Amino acid sequence: MKLTEIMQSAYGKALADCTNEEIYCALLHAVNEMAAKKQAAPAKKKLYYISAEFLIGKLLSNNLINLGIYEDVKSQLAAAGKDITAIEELENEPSLGNGGLGRLAACFLDSIATLGLNGDGVGLNYHFGLFRQVFEKNAQTAKPDPWITECSWLTRTDVTYPVKYRGIEVTARMYDISVTGYGSTTNKLHLFDVESVDESIVKEGIDFDKEDIAKNLTLFLYPDDSDDAGRLLRIYQQYFMVSCAAQLILDEAVAKGCKLHDLRDYAVIQINDTHPTMVIPELIRLLMERGMTMAEAIEAVDGCCAYTNHTILAEALEKWPMAYLEKAVPQLVPIIEVLDNRIRRKYDDKSLYIIDKDERVHMAHLDIHYCYSVNGVASLHTDILKENELNNFYEIYPEKFNNKTNGITFRRWLLHSNPELTELITSLIGDGFKKDAEELEKLAKYAKDPEVLRRLLAVKDGKKADLKAFLQRTQNIVINENSIFDIQIKRLHEYKRQQLNALYLIHKYLEIKSGKKPSTPITAIFGAKAAPAYIIAQDIIHLILCLQELIANDPEVSPYLNVVMVENYNVTNAEKLIPACDISEQISLASKEASGTGNMKFMLNGAVTLGTEDGANVEIHELVGDDNIYIFGDLSDTVVKRYADASYCAKDYYKKNKAIKAAVDFITGEKLLALGDEERLTRLSKELIGKDWFMTFPDFDDYVKTREKAYADYENRMEWAEKMLMNIAMAGYFSSDRTIAEYNSDIWKL
Repeated sequence: MKLTEIMQSAYGKALADCTNEEIYCALLHAVNEMAAKKQAAPAKKKLYYISAEFLIGKLLSNNLINLGIYEDVKSQLAAAGKDITAIEELENEPSLGNGGLGRLAACFLDSIATLGLNGDGVGLNYHFGLFRQVFEKNAQTAKPDPWITECSWLTRTDVTYPVKYRGIEVTARMYDISVTGYGSTTNKLHLFDVESVDESIVKEGIDFDKEDIAKNLTLFLYPDDSDDAGRLLRIYQQYFMVSCAAQLILDEAVAKGCKLHDLRDYAVIQINDTHPTMVIPELIRLLMERGMTMAEAIEAVDGCCAYTNHTILAEALEKWPMAYLEKAVPQLVPIIEVLDNRIRRKYDDKSLYIIDKDERVHMAHLDIHYCYSVNGVASLHTDILKENELNNFYEIYPEKFNNKTNGITFRRWLLHSNPELTELITSLIGDGFKKDAEELEKLAKYAKDPEVLRRLLAVKDGKKADLKAFLQRTQNIVINENSIFDIQIKRLHEYKRQQLNALYLIHKYLEIKSGKKPSTPITAIFGAKAAPAYIIAQDIIHLILCLQELIANDPEVSPYLNVVMVENYNVTNAEKLIPACDISEQISLASKEASGTGNMKFMLNGAVTLGTEDGANVEIHELVGDDNIYIFGDLSDTVVKRYADASYCAKDYYKKNKAIKAAVDFITGEKLLALGDEERLTRLSKELIGKDWFMTFPDFDDYVKTREKAYADYENRMEWAEKMLMNIAMAGYFSSDRTIAEYNSDIWKL
């Protein structure tokens, strides 16, 4: 790629004379042209990875790395007096996802392309994403998060489909984003949009007319479902996604010679969580329209659909009232009833039924019965599904259940996010790890090498200084780069237990006030969005922001402890935070986190995990050993039993444990009430004392003890560096390339 020629052709002037905006747009178009030349030849069988979220992050640098031209472009720009970092910052991050589910889907698409597999993603082209988080008066407020500009990675296609609801018909159009594999082929992310979408209907904050479906369908990811209109809109959205996907799948299969009865030979559909579940009855409906009997259509669809379960939380398994489906998509209702009746005729166990006694459709039940594969996303998660949460299904379908431990695109989270660490690793073991992540294990032989450990610490110090500069520039927050960076960044949910972290910080604050000061200062960093209707989650954010203000303005405490909540946490912020982290907080209640992928990104960048024996923490623990991870808390068996026998009483812990009582009482004490909202703080306090559904109190003492041990161990810098190095060396297993290879060999068989 010769930038001088590209800029001369595009703008008629020298590279040095072009603006950063001109360079960005020219690079975008040039990258898309290069990617198009790597499009794989069509194969008979194709994967369609359907997901409500694809948290793809900024694409310029990722694509330059995957095409093998990043360093060349960077040096050409530097020779012309241009900084590639400044050009990267012009790019908007696509607002197409929120948390781990969406980031995982993005990692998977990268690995599918890298492995040269014939597979595309299918989702929706949200204009404003979840929302842009803004902090005002120590609280989260939500604003639209527009990202689509004239110079965009989106390519408008000529593919359109009609999508019909009761009394409404809309026209869908497909937009494509190229997905470049590392040194490999290019696939596509197909994003469907409604032609009649109208951004102007969004008024104050993220409020809009939820009933004007033709105008609002693709505005927001997960619209507020606290009322009937919001819940119905989610059904409209999900059906729009799967109807477009189903029409695309059948069109592409038929074009390759599919006779419909043999659909499984042409298409495999991975249903990512329950959001795309309606693709099953929709495909059946479309096949019947094309002449099949229902029995034939069911058999055809059953052979090409596979389901990934991402949760252990019962409330997260979608259940839609039949009345909602009848109102929005009545054409699917008789099909779902037939699918349910087939199960009722076969089994007496009502817990297996698709439609329950309250006339609600259990989407996960529909997936399990009519998909040929059901997978969990970490070994513990899959075991819990088989032994507890979905045991009734496992008993009748043992052959369907399998585990696919999640993975990450380590090229983005290492090569792009941490080039300094990448350079160090390459100098030690060569660059084979860029294609085969398990080669990182070669680093283990340097675990006792003082010079290597010093170099590793120097890289971490540099990334901490970078994060300090980033936060000062973007949020006007000044942090101490010589402090311990203790970071918890993930979706705000009670089961992830940001509230446990906050209780510790109150405990630490009180200790410092009493004269017990830490040897090394601590900077506790959070990043998280709370769903608009999730009140307690927003209360937890409020508590953290109040603590941030309180401590920053306390000259007795702030030299030793600081709390920072990063605004509008997203992939771009994560790329700054993760390389700078010393201690990675993975403190979900054991048995509740399906996997986690942030834990993998942190270990890859040399952070040491402080966590429960939950999700993929279990496998991280097995890989790095007891000396290189900090595990605390009750085990999943204890937690599951406690739920089963309803033996947990939060108030008992509150009354008996002085440290817990002091921390909880502080939430509604005069210092925080002077900074915060009394209603919010009181509600959160009452929730903890009266309920504490995710059991922060039983784990509190062990958490404090284990966190203090990690801080004490940090003082021995060379021993800590050894822990860092061993985490990096063992991170290769968590490559999404490995995960996708397993999906293909066991499920897709492309």
